[in-house]
Amino acid sequence: MPTLRRSLLRFSVTFAFAVAAGIAACGGGGGSAGSPGGGGNPPPSGPPLATVLGVQLDSPWGMAFLPDGRMLVTQKAGTMVIVSADGSAVDATISGVPAVNSGGQGGLLDVALDPDYATDPWVYFTFSEDGAGGAGTALARGRLVGNALQNVTLLWQQTPKVNSSVHYGSRIAFRPDKTLYVTAGERGQDDPGNPGTQWAQNVARTTGKVVRLNRDGSVPLDNPVIAVPGALPGLYSIGHRNPQGAAVKPGTSDLWLTEHGPQGGDELNRVLPGRNYGWPLVSYGCPYGSPVGDACRVNGGTHAPAYEEPKTYWVPTSTAPSGMTFYDGAGFPEWQGNIFVGALAGQTLWRVALDAGDNVSTRESVGVVAALGKRIRHVRQGPDGWLYLLTDDGRIVRISR
Repeated sequence: MPTLRRSLLRFSVTFAFAVAAGIAACGGGGGSAGSPGGGGNPPPSGPPLATVLGVQLDSPWGMAFLPDGRMLVTQKAGTMVIVSADGSAVDATISGVPAVNSGGQGGLLDVALDPDYATDPWVYFTFSEDGAGGAGTALARGRLVGNALQNVTLLWQQTPKVNSSVHYGSRIAFRPDKTLYVTAGERGQDDPGNPGTQWAQNVARTTGKVVRLNRDGSVPLDNPVIAVPGALPGLYSIGHRNPQGAAVKPGTSDLWLTEHGPQGGDELNRVLPGRNYGWPLVSYGCPYGSPVGDACRVNGGTHAPAYEEPKTYWVPTSTAPSGMTFYDGAGFPEWQGNIFVGALAGQTLWRVALDAGDNVSTRESVGVVAALGKRIRHVRQGPDGWLYLLTDDGRIVRISR
C-alpha cells in the first residue's frame, strides 16, 4: 500500500505540473532596452514536465553527475552526498570534506568533476573557509575513492579574508583545455554610495573577480595580463559583485556568468579575458534604501565604453540569479544552445536564447518551474538529456517530457 500511495502521488504531481506548463510564461523582472522580455511559444513536441524526485536534502548548493548517473551534491552546512541515479534517496555521505564556515551565505558551495575523472577521479569544490581576519572563498580538490575524499588539497584562497557572511560566489567551470574558472564575490565590501571602497576593482585583492587556474592551482601561462601595477596572478576578469552562476559555452572557451545586482540590476555576462564588469562603479540596479527606478541607477547604469555591458539584466525587481548551464542535450532539441538560469528571489528557471552574435534574442520564465514556487539554487543537464534543478528546500526537480 505505501508503494501504491507513492505511485499515485508521483502521478498527481507530474500531472499537475503538466497542466501548469500551459500557463503563460511569467516575466519576473520586466524588460527594458538591453533587457529582453518574455515571450515565445511552447516547445513544438509538447510542454515540459516537472517531477519532484523523492530524495530530501539539506540546503543543496552544487551538483555534478558521476559516470554511473548518480549525483554528487554539496549541502550548505558542509556535507557532500551521493544521490541515487533515480533521485530517490541518498546512497552515501562522503567523508574527508574540510570544515566550512556555513554562516550567512557561506558553506560548502560548488562541485565539479575533473575532465579526466574516469581515469583520475579528482573532485573539485569551493567553500567558505575561516582564517585571519574573517572568512573567504576557497577552492580544493580530493580524489573520490569509494565514499571518501582522499589527498584533499587546497588549491586557491580568496584574499584578504573579510569579516562578512555574504557574497562568496562561487562556481567552478572547466574549459576544453582542462583549465578552470572560479568565480568569487566581493564579500559585501563594495557600496556604490561610497566609491572609495571598490574591492571588486582592486587588482591586489581577489574579491569580486573571476580567476583562471590549472587543475593543480597554478596559473596558466596564457592568462590575460591585467595591466595594473600590483595585479595578482590568476585574475581573468574584475568588477563582479556576487557571481553565483557560471558555465562555459559548448564548443568554445567562453565563460558566461550570472551575478546579483543590488536592488534590481542582476546580470548575465559573457566574460572576456582581462575585462572590467563595472561593479561598484556602474550598475543597472539601485543602491539599497533608494526608490527603485531608472533615475537611481548607479552612475546611470550604462557600462560601455569603460566597462563591459551585461548581455541582459533584470530590472526593476531582483530575480537573484543562481546556477546556470548551457543546454546541448537531445531531450529538448528546440532548446539546443539555450542558457538556463535558476532564480532565488524570482523562484523560477529562466530560458535565455542567443543569436549568432551571442546577443540575447529571447528571455522567458519556464512556466512549469515557476508553478512550483521554489527557490532554484542550481541547474545541471543530466546524462539522460533532461534538466535537473536543486531547490533551497532540499529537493531535486527533473525537467523532462
